[in-house]
Amino acid sequence: MRPESMKIFDDLRNLNVLTIQNAKKNGEKVVGCYCTYSPQELILAAGAHSVTLCGTRQEPVAAAERDLPRNLCPLIKSSYGFAITGKCPYFEAADLLVAETTCDGKKKMYELMGKIKPMHVMNLPQSADSEGALEQWTQEMHRFKAWLEQKFAVQITEEDIRKAIKLMNRERNALRRLHAVTKFKPSPITGVDLLVSVWTKGFNVNKEEGIKLVEDLAAEVEAMAARGESPFTADAPRILLTGCPVGFGSEKVVRLLEESGASVVAFENCSGYKSLDRLVDEDPNKDVMVALAEKYLNIPCSCMTPNQGRLELIGKLAKEYEVDGVVDLTWQACHTYNVEAFVIRDYVQKQLNLPYMHLETDYSESDVEQLRVRVQAFLELIQG
Repeated sequence: MRPESMKIFDDLRNLNVLTIQNAKKNGEKVVGCYCTYSPQELILAAGAHSVTLCGTRQEPVAAAERDLPRNLCPLIKSSYGFAITGKCPYFEAADLLVAETTCDGKKKMYELMGKIKPMHVMNLPQSADSEGALEQWTQEMHRFKAWLEQKFAVQITEEDIRKAIKLMNRERNALRRLHAVTKFKPSPITGVDLLVSVWTKGFNVNKEEGIKLVEDLAAEVEAMAARGESPFTADAPRILLTGCPVGFGSEKVVRLLEESGASVVAFENCSGYKSLDRLVDEDPNKDVMVALAEKYLNIPCSCMTPNQGRLELIGKLAKEYEVDGVVDLTWQACHTYNVEAFVIRDYVQKQLNLPYMHLETDYSESDVEQLRVRVQAFLELIQG
């Protein structure tokens, strides 16, 4: 049982490539982003398209390992591999790239990638609440704005930015509504389909069309829930997935959970709900650059220290989505998420009183059967 609208999202992957290629033929500007800390509002205000870049598949990893160490996380190697092999149409279409200093591996990789395309790296404070962090991040917003203006020979006005903020907040609200459909018991949509629809949306260059697609899918799934339709049984364990970002091509843990009888109902990671929890303040009396800085600085990534916001968000989602267990996924060699797993385990088991499982893997399929055994044992524990 699958929403009819998912066929549109399945086709959207190829359609998005044609759309971005046509945009380039028409002389439109494109900025590629790797992270949820990228302030898309400034890109839109510059009159450019903002697109997510490829980095969730295993195929280009071998090419990346010719330049990068093998014991680096697969997300970094995949992103770099796509860039040097020319197999990511969005990277090829991008006039400029924007990235942030979220982790040491990414920072050093961006130095190499910056030799391929013009790249701006924003210096992200490592603590959201530390003295001067908001002021520093606000200045980084100004630096990025000035860079876009210089590269594209445009002037970005306050009115342009406020208009872009409203558009991005509408997109976030549409995605929030889509995520909320899994609050129904049982969930009317699989976690894999939810992940695919949200991931595919990131490559859509037309924001208005993308918002409508998400709203249409959410409406269809809400109607399915009202009719009691679901691909799951009523007793399927409800799982919250936290940890490293997951995209199409690296969704093996989500598939394993659902093939084993669970229903993945909440994605706390940055490819899921993490970037949607807070909107940009639209108060017309507020400094627009401070409003942007506040929103993005408070994304609770593991690169932040301390990272109390992640615990609070996991607790909030666990309650709202009535989950039965938490799975914490870490990509191999992602040290910040790997170390933080100790804190997450304690919080989930002792404060939320929920079963917890930490999985460390990469994008390859070599350990699928080992993971399947662990996943099935975890679900048996939940079901008693």
